[in-house]
Amino acid sequence: MNSARPNNGNGKIRSIVFDFDGTLAELLLDFALMKSNLGTLVEKYLPGPVAPPSLPALEWLEELATAIGHRDGTAAEDFRREAHRMISEMEMEAAHHGRLFSFTRPLLTELRQLGLSAAIITRNCERAVRLVFPDLEDYCRAFLARDHVPLVKPHPDHLLRALDAMGSDSATSMMVGDHPLDIRTGKNAGILTAGVATGKTTPGELSRSGAHWTANNCMDLFRELKAAGWI
Repeated sequence: MNSARPNNGNGKIRSIVFDFDGTLAELLLDFALMKSNLGTLVEKYLPGPVAPPSLPALEWLEELATAIGHRDGTAAEDFRREAHRMISEMEMEAAHHGRLFSFTRPLLTELRQLGLSAAIITRNCERAVRLVFPDLEDYCRAFLARDHVPLVKPHPDHLLRALDAMGSDSATSMMVGDHPLDIRTGKNAGILTAGVATGKTTPGELSRSGAHWTANNCMDLFRELKAAGWI
């Protein structure tokens, strides 16, 4: 874990916003396959093969829809509907085989007992998250999937809406996730960030992405923050 202590006012974290897949639950989605499927789907709408860029799937989807829209606005909306349906089906299939990490409910329970507010934001669809975590309202004060927001993370609006739903102050809040995109989300919103290596990103990669702290998992992160007086 990083030793730096960024100034957030009173030095105490009172609200934590968590990513879901790879952070609180097993990451089972195959994003490379998702982008491959998008590439296959778009061949119905654009001439020639389209190579997947470095963009994440949702952003690439919108880029493709814009390109189709230059030729045919109706076709662009048809593609967008088909693509979102395909992505949701993949998310639901992954959720049927997913599970929360063993520490997730105990951690969220302890945070609540200490008076901290917790929220989940995710680029996943609501149905998939609820399949894995049906009782999430018992543990979190806010939950915003991509269905609930006009702009998904890393746009700060996604995170700021969660903070607003909890009535939380950004100066005493933290974003926790398993991917550099989560760290970028927190930085875009101007709050503290922590990276956990329970997904597919190493602690070194998370640290290089600018995370204030890194840990092996959320429970280890909580213990370190508590021992250091941040919680």
